[in-house]
Amino acid sequence: MLTSKQRAQLRALANGLEPVLIVGKGGVTENVVQEAENALRTRELIKGRVLETALLSAREVCDELCGRVGADGVQAIGTKFVLFRANGDLPEEKRIKLGR
Repeated sequence: MLTSKQRAQLRALANGLEPVLIVGKGGVTENVVQEAENALRTRELIKGRVLETALLSAREVCDELCGRVGADGVQAIGTKFVLFRANGDLPEEKRIKLGR
């Protein structure tokens, strides 16, 4: 569980990220879950986007993905959402260092 200060720090880091995960009208499929899993394994912090044709909101997609991949939802605004999951297997210089 993230504190509000950690969440603010992650939001600031995610500001410059491009979406790497796109959710379409099919919703949160196994392929989307697998892509999220792969992206979180290599990056820890990812941004996603929900297409206009999707039947789910960004908040709904964020909540479902968090439950399925074990990530924390950082934010969901408009059609974009941000997920974070710490990965201890990454090299030290690639890890995101969160304040307490």
